[in-house]
Amino acid sequence: MGYRWLVVTRVAGVLLAAGNGSRLGQPKATVRLAGSTFAERGVALLRRGGTDPVIVVTGAVPVELPGVLTVHNPDWVTGMGSSLATGLRALGDGADAAVIALADQPLVGPEAVRRLIAAHTGGATIAVAAYDGKPRNPVLIDRVHWPAVLEFATGDAGARPFLRAHPDLVTLVECGDTGSPDDIDTPDDLAHLRAATSEG
Repeated sequence: MGYRWLVVTRVAGVLLAAGNGSRLGQPKATVRLAGSTFAERGVALLRRGGTDPVIVVTGAVPVELPGVLTVHNPDWVTGMGSSLATGLRALGDGADAAVIALADQPLVGPEAVRRLIAAHTGGATIAVAAYDGKPRNPVLIDRVHWPAVLEFATGDAGARPFLRAHPDLVTLVECGDTGSPDDIDTPDDLAHLRAATSEG
């Protein structure tokens, strides 16, 4: 009699929320939209998408949210790369892969996270959400690649240098129907977002 073994992988969520929002005029993690901060929306995105545990990487301001591990990046001023490294190192051996999301993209939908996890279950070790065929965020990275990603994670580029150096590893996952990856970088961006979401 044959047996089929079910291998269960654990996919963590890492929310990068360390910046001071210099162009916006306030740290993006603390911006409120429809009753929630961007950090709260990012955590909800990762949880609803199926990641566990969820880590929030902070820097410019403290962020305390229930049920998540918050880690401070003392080098946050150097850019996103150090925050990505802080988040992956904080996971240690606690996950087989991580979905990386950004706090300044509040309209990304949880279905995008689900699709990345499904792609990983299907064998992808790097899965990138694409919108109309263009790679954006979030990004799933299998732990087998974390050491190499950490070597590339400098400045404000995050995982991008590693992804560009290894395009053969990347599985694009179309998510154009699940939400928007637009960055909220300026007061005008925020005003347009609030108008679009009918928030005064």
